[in-house]
Amino acid sequence: MAIRVITFLILNFAALGIGGLFTGTGVTSDWYNNLSKAPWTPPGWTFGAAWTTIMVCFAFYMAYLWPSVQNKKLLVSLFSFQWILNVLWNPVFFYFQNPLLGIIVISSLTILVGVFLFKYYSTLKSQSVFILPYLLWLIIATSLNAYILIYN
Repeated sequence: MAIRVITFLILNFAALGIGGLFTGTGVTSDWYNNLSKAPWTPPGWTFGAAWTTIMVCFAFYMAYLWPSVQNKKLLVSLFSFQWILNVLWNPVFFYFQNPLLGIIVISSLTILVGVFLFKYYSTLKSQSVFILPYLLWLIIATSLNAYILIYN
């Protein structure tokens, strides 16, 4: 179990790190600071704390799920697609400053994480709680991206 958790921690935080490279000064840029943002936008420090918690929980979720799933090829495909979408959103939104493509990416990621929850709930049961922070945060993040898209 420990090896699986560590493996998924490395993969998850690699996605955050790569995505973060493309964020650069995006959060402090004039473009982002001049956007009309949703009134429910959390303070900046929340994002780091949330993503750290999410990726730790998701590592445990995947570590529990891995030995329980027969179709490893499907699981690897779903995880890989999730990983790519997770990495992709930062450059799309911050580097290319494209909220429309950003909403497509983050909505796809939200749906995919929902697929994980519902597809594998019968396999993991109560351990499915580990994916809930990811899904809930993505719902919030999608709403923030949508607000920016609509009001700017």
